[in-house]
Amino acid sequence: MSEQPSSPAVLERMIAIVGAANAVTDAEGIAPYLKESRGLYHGASPLVLLPASTDEVSSIMALASQTGTPIVPVGGRTGHVGGQVPREGSRDVLLSLARMNRIRDIDPLDNIIIADAGCILADIQKAAEAVNRLFPLSLGSEGSCRIGGNLATNAGGTAVLAYGNMRQLCLGLEVVLPTGEVWNGLRRLKKDNSGYDLRDLFIGAEGTLGIITGAVLKLFPRPLGHEVAFAGLASPEAALSLFEKASALCGPALTGFELMPRIGVDFTTRHISGVRDPLATRHDWYALIDISTSDSPESAASMMHAVLDAGHAAGLVENAVIANSLAQQQGLWHMRESMSEAQKPEGGSIKHDVSVPVARIPAFMREAAEAVMETVPGARICAFGHLGDGNIHYNISQPVGADKAEFIARWREVNAVVHRIVLAHGGSISAEHGVGQLKRDELEATRPAIETELMRRIKAAFDPAGIMNPGKMVSPG
Repeated sequence: MSEQPSSPAVLERMIAIVGAANAVTDAEGIAPYLKESRGLYHGASPLVLLPASTDEVSSIMALASQTGTPIVPVGGRTGHVGGQVPREGSRDVLLSLARMNRIRDIDPLDNIIIADAGCILADIQKAAEAVNRLFPLSLGSEGSCRIGGNLATNAGGTAVLAYGNMRQLCLGLEVVLPTGEVWNGLRRLKKDNSGYDLRDLFIGAEGTLGIITGAVLKLFPRPLGHEVAFAGLASPEAALSLFEKASALCGPALTGFELMPRIGVDFTTRHISGVRDPLATRHDWYALIDISTSDSPESAASMMHAVLDAGHAAGLVENAVIANSLAQQQGLWHMRESMSEAQKPEGGSIKHDVSVPVARIPAFMREAAEAVMETVPGARICAFGHLGDGNIHYNISQPVGADKAEFIARWREVNAVVHRIVLAHGGSISAEHGVGQLKRDELEATRPAIETELMRRIKAAFDPAGIMNPGKMVSPG
């Protein structure tokens, strides 16, 4: 290696690839890239590069490979596990895909859209809508998160129940490897059994194997009928029983089934502008039910009434309201999507993004609550999420009057308590937010040794120099 990694000479050569106007070198400009949204991780970097094309990304990676310069890919910077943050005290170079935001093709007959990885999710949704199609991935951060990051973390969101996560919504990828080589796997085929599925290696790899620069994404016909209801319930057990009835009555038309606690509704109505309690009476738990049908508005309305009638008859639904306008539908979803943000004014919050088999959600909730309250008396548990696919955001707000710093300092301790119960129920400690730095060591400690070893072998095969997003997902061993 003739040049030192991240040396001034190497950085100048990298800047020359994108042009000085597309490189950030001043401390003030770099600062926003050095931390994640929760403030858990702070890193260091001498340079942010903003390439405009796959060719420029390829040239950067070829030079990085030759010089051993570590590269951290950056999307919309909305991640929660430190996956997009450079290492502390490092000279990791940040590579942002923000300028790579072109929609390359859209075909409503094939039901596909081909887009640069830097496209913002909301822009993909709008492009699909313009040709009377639906791209169903929906996240609270959809106005700023980017497709490359969605793919790198295998994002899920609120419609996984009906459409799947990003792994199911992607047909093909374009990826720049650590060597600078480009794999063009932008295939539109829905059936292709020719060899290993390389696509699935890069989806969910959090930029540790290569940089996703483009993707072929699936589109769907836009639903003609759409209904959203909000139901008051007594318990997670009642929610699970209602979900079973909704699944039987609606089949694939059931596009969302969200579980929320009373404390979450209190937080959102208290702190989120424009949010109000949809029901006149208070309930311990709530379900947000979303139904979409392809044939008519009447069929969606009929299904929703059938679900709520069955829930009332079985003593599961204590009270309910059906949104009677698009604005009301959006309002109900806004309350759900704001639940995490609404915890911030309540002080420190220790968060968990976990999944367990759907049938075990009530038992998990009960056991986790007992263990958390024993560990942190007075803790306020705001556990909510996608009951339909088993993904629960098990968030814990500090006790009233507690010291925020002291509470946050117990993050790992509380994580261990919750994750022990998750694993006992056959669940996962990372459902849709990824691993990053936050869960890397715990993932390795809780997965079978052969699984961790296979991950290391894959990492070594694709990135023998260890320059791709180092310190994330899997340790060198």
